[in-house]
Amino acid sequence: MNPFETQSVTFAEPIEMLYACHGKVRRFCSQIDMLPGYIAEHGCGEVVLQAVKQISQYFNVAAPLHHEDEEEDFFPLLLQYAPQAKESIDELLRQHQGLHDNWQALYQEFLKLENNPQYTLPTEVLKRFVNGYAVHLAIEEPLFELGKQHVPSEKLTEIGKIMAQRRRPK
Repeated sequence: MNPFETQSVTFAEPIEMLYACHGKVRRFCSQIDMLPGYIAEHGCGEVVLQAVKQISQYFNVAAPLHHEDEEEDFFPLLLQYAPQAKESIDELLRQHQGLHDNWQALYQEFLKLENNPQYTLPTEVLKRFVNGYAVHLAIEEPLFELGKQHVPSEKLTEIGKIMAQRRRPK
């Protein structure tokens, strides 16, 4: 990923949009990983609380939509054109619930920190969350490549429209 790349990704390229979401997940996981050390050195000030707020916003809103994109649109479409992906998809679907559970546990810890800046985040909860996503992304991203190779572009365009619609206000 080039940090100086200015081209934005749209739902017209749904696989690239899925990758972009993963980029955000990696960035937020990196921040989560750094939180204990940063807090130990600088305390829990506005920088930490703002980071926690941004992380929470992403994992409370965007991440569930991303999982819906995969579960309802991308994975079923991929299976039509690359049935060899079934075992990986089944594993990823199982992991989605675990990722959600890990997030709920971490979010509860973030709420405690927001209410009491002296609170010490339990590193095992942070590590479980970050490690869960590391494993998940390593299995999932090769499927994105499989989708690029096997799914017709017009089918990808169709799911891109569905993914965009999912994010429109009701």
